[in-house]
Amino acid sequence: MAFPPEMKRYTRRLIATMALYGVALVGANMWFHYAPPSGLLAYFVAILPALPIMGVFVVIGRLLLEMRDEYVKMLLVRQSLVATGLTLSITTAWGFLEGFHLAPHAQGYYAATIWFAGLGVGGCVNAILERRARA
Repeated sequence: MAFPPEMKRYTRRLIATMALYGVALVGANMWFHYAPPSGLLAYFVAILPALPIMGVFVVIGRLLLEMRDEYVKMLLVRQSLVATGLTLSITTAWGFLEGFHLAPHAQGYYAATIWFAGLGVGGCVNAILERRARA
């Protein structure tokens, strides 16, 4: 099966964005470790690693817009909805546990990690539903 051009573009964009994330994360950590910035610069440096993660969501959105195969697009939308529902469910439940002092504070950036893991769960849901449909 040939790799569609929109998937090739998505892959290139994702690799570039994640490379920027790696550079920003290592750079920000090293900056804060060896010569901590102060004032507004500290805030800017602290959010630098978040910017490429935001870019990943843009890359996924562009893939959805560029995708020509409506069926594959539907699978990606379902996968994203599973990831979003899972993320919102977990973070909401954890927030209540925190609010009642039953769980420690979790950093907000874990929400993106949960969402990306949720994409994997969504892929499994797609595979299961596809297998059932063929049976």
